[in-house]
Amino acid sequence: MPTKNSFTQKVYRIVKKIPKGEVLTYKEVATRAGKPKACRAVGNILNKNYDPRIPCHRVIRSDGKAGGYNRGTLNKRKILEKEGVEI
Repeated sequence: MPTKNSFTQKVYRIVKKIPKGEVLTYKEVATRAGKPKACRAVGNILNKNYDPRIPCHRVIRSDGKAGGYNRGTLNKRKILEKEGVEI
C-alpha cells in the first residue's frame, strides 16, 4: 500500500476530485501532484486502479483522445459520453 503522501496517493486524491462531466489530462494530474513530467507514471498508476471511488476514466490524453483504460478504451468513451464529455 502506498504511503499517505506518496505520488500515487496524490494522484488518487486529485483524480477523486474531478467532477462528473469534466476531465483532466494525464499531464495536468502529474503537474497538480507536483511532478509535471510524470504523465506516463500517472497513466501507469491509474491503469492499476480498480476502486470505483476514483474516476480514472476522467483522465485523458493531452491531444484530446481518450487514452487507455483498464476496463477498455471503448468503455471509457461510453462512460464519458454518458457524463456529457465529448471525446
